[in-house]
Order: sequence, then C-alpha cells, then structure tokens
Amino acid sequence: MTKIKETKKFELEGEVGRLDKVLVDLLSEETYSRSTIQKLLKNQHITVDGVHQKANYKLNGSEVINVEIPEEEQINILPEDILLDIVYEDDDVLVINKPIDMVVHPSKGHPRGTLVNALVYYLDDNLSNNEDTVRPGIVHRIDKDTSGLIVVAKNNHAHQKLSEQLEDHSMGRTYVALVNEVIETPTGIIEAPINRDPSNRIKYTTNHAGRYALTHFEVLETFAHNTLVKVELKTGRTHQIRVHLEFIGHPIVGDPLYRQGVGQMKGQLARLDDGQFLHAQSLHFVHPTSGEAMNFETDLPERFEEVLRTLR
Repeated sequence: MTKIKETKKFELEGEVGRLDKVLVDLLSEETYSRSTIQKLLKNQHITVDGVHQKANYKLNGSEVINVEIPEEEQINILPEDILLDIVYEDDDVLVINKPIDMVVHPSKGHPRGTLVNALVYYLDDNLSNNEDTVRPGIVHRIDKDTSGLIVVAKNNHAHQKLSEQLEDHSMGRTYVALVNEVIETPTGIIEAPINRDPSNRIKYTTNHAGRYALTHFEVLETFAHNTLVKVELKTGRTHQIRVHLEFIGHPIVGDPLYRQGVGQMKGQLARLDDGQFLHAQSLHFVHPTSGEAMNFETDLPERFEEVLRTLR
C-alpha cells in the first residue's frame, strides 16, 4: 500500500478545463508532469468534490480538489560544509542571504551543493521537519538563479507560524530586478494569472486558465536600454516575477529560462553572460514565538552593483 506523505486541498477560484491540465499548475511546487498526474488519478489519489474523476473531467472553476501526495523516493541528504551568509539567527529562525546558482533543496537532479545540504551540516537536527525529509527547515523557496533573503525554520512551531504568514500574504518579500528596455511609468501593477507553459514543463506563462497572480513594481532608476525596478510579490506563484516582467515586455536581464532576458540585451550588456539579475532584497515577518515584527534588508550582490556602475 502506498504511503501518503500529505493531502493537499485546492478550492478552485475560476480555474477551468481538463482536470489533469489544471492539476499540473496546482501542483507546480511538486513539479509533477501531466503523466504523473494521470497516474495519481488512475490510482485514485485525487477527488473532485469527494468523487474520483478521470483525467479528462471538465472543471467549471468552483470545485474542491483533494490530492494525496505519495511519499517521495528517499533522498539521502549529505551534510556539506558550505559557507552560509547568515543575516540573523535565534532559537526559532535563521535568515540566509542565498547566493546566485545555489539550489534551495536536494532533488534527483541536484543531490548536493544545495542550501539544505549546508543547513544540515550547520544545524544538524535543529531544523523543522514536518515529516518532510527532503526540505527540512524550508518555509519558502527562491529560484536557483535568484540571490537574496530566505527564512529557515529551526523547529516545527516556527515552521507552522511562518507558513501561515506565507499563506495569508502577511510575510512581505521585496525584490530588485534589472530588466530590458525602459519602463515609462514610475509604478505599476501586473495582474495576470499564471499557468505552466504547455510546451515546456519547466516554464510558466500567463494564461486565463492559470492561478491568480498579482505583482507591484516601482521604477528605481532608468538607463539607455534598461530599468532597475523594485518588485513586491502580492501572491507567490512559481517564477511569478520572471513571468510577469516578461509579460509586460521587460524580461529580467540574463534570465536563462525566459530567453527574452538574454535575447533582448543591448548596449553595454549585449555580451553579458552572468546569470539573471534578480535579488530578494528585503523580507519581513512576525516572529513565530515573540510576535515581534522582523525586518531584514541586504545589499545587492557585487556583480549586480558592478553592472549598475557600468550602465551609469
């Protein structure tokens, strides 16, 4: 009998279409393929309003879906002595300034060199687990190609409280991005649903059948062919900032996945090949034990500052 790791509940907010296609987006954090979703359906791990349905069942956008997530294949996490840039630490939380090119947690494709490998070495058993053996301590993630602040839970109480803040959007996360072309308006709101790209399962795109996504931005500085912007997440969809900025015609400089970020580089950045310029600069949340307001901010990485000096 298959051991169930957890059950996820989704109350649809307008997502319509085939059940298997909608589930690929709903389960984006698990990076499940459509074929994997269909296997879950076949093995009756998914119900719609309490009833098992086939993959081609048509959703009207108001259903409640329950998904049983089977236990993942065990990944042995190897503790690794990797230098951590620790911004803050106490008995409950750890705030890390993650460098670019570091994956947050191990997977089959990245078993070593991740933030979790470093955390297990540094903290040993002093990390939340919540029965998740692959992502101990991890409350939220930032992409491999994104640098900046991430909060880690050192116990299950802290993990639960921080996860609640992430879920109700009271945890604040602000990013700085260098994008292509000049943004003419000083501030803006991007409101466009996000779904998995049907032609590339590791990418996401704006799509009317996707999940609601809201991003605010403010122009900090403009250059001949680029703009430095502050971006605030109001929702937390996978790749949200990268997808939304590309959607408005201003992809992030050097974005390796949303290729306009590379193809549209001009002027001094025309030959730049140094990864994307997106940094999680500030983070605020309520301390899970003391109730104190916690606010953190970090400087832009030197590679980011160097490019800005070149543009100026």
